[in-house]
Amino acid sequence: MGDAFDEGHPDDAEGPVRTVTVEPFRIDATAVTNARFAGFVRATGYRTEAERYGSSFVFHLLLHPRARDSVLGAVAGAPWWLGVEGACWSAPEGPGSDVEGRADHLVVHVSYHDALAYCAWAGARLPTEAEWEYAARGGLEGRRYPWGDDFDADRMNIWQGDFPRVSTRPGGATGTVPVDAYGPNGSGLYNTSGNVWEWCADRFPPAGTERVIRGGSYLCHASYCNRYRVAARSRNTPDSSTGHGGFRCAWDVTAGDGT
Repeated sequence: MGDAFDEGHPDDAEGPVRTVTVEPFRIDATAVTNARFAGFVRATGYRTEAERYGSSFVFHLLLHPRARDSVLGAVAGAPWWLGVEGACWSAPEGPGSDVEGRADHLVVHVSYHDALAYCAWAGARLPTEAEWEYAARGGLEGRRYPWGDDFDADRMNIWQGDFPRVSTRPGGATGTVPVDAYGPNGSGLYNTSGNVWEWCADRFPPAGTERVIRGGSYLCHASYCNRYRVAARSRNTPDSSTGHGGFRCAWDVTAGDGT
């Protein structure tokens, strides 16, 4: 576990490389989708923290035209993030947007607390950081990416172009892609590099209040956020939500359960 190439941000504490042992566990092949989260909401009436707070953060190029009057302001030091009144998992680009046609995309604008609530309903839990990295590597120890060491933008959903102003992805698009886009890694997991950040159970640092997020997102780019490597890590406060943050579930494996 850890950064074997010394490419991480010093404050992220990716190193040193060390051996970590995990107990047997199961983990989702994909992050939780809009369709799965919608089923949870229908069954429980749950309202996310973004819905209760009344706003969440949207990347400026994704803002829906009808949401322009709902912008509360830009984030200091990261003006490409806009606080948008009414932005939430079902309106990811703000008022006027919806998730129609994106049932198989990852749910976003979910906080750590929201992810825990879903997991409790599903009889699951969030993966530990060690479990996440072990599964994300797909059996390739010490490699940069789930497929090996060579950078390949065509194998993950990350920013292409001049961040944060111009996207050169096909069609000029940015944002999430279906959860099973691109090929799976050696363990059958999809999109463990790019697409959305995924919540893990661990605190960052261990005695802190923030929680670890892993995997990078569609906004990661070598010029700004080289965190689409398997060893890369970051963190966020547990009540925070953004348009590039989601999660996948994990489960304990007990003796005799046939797994």
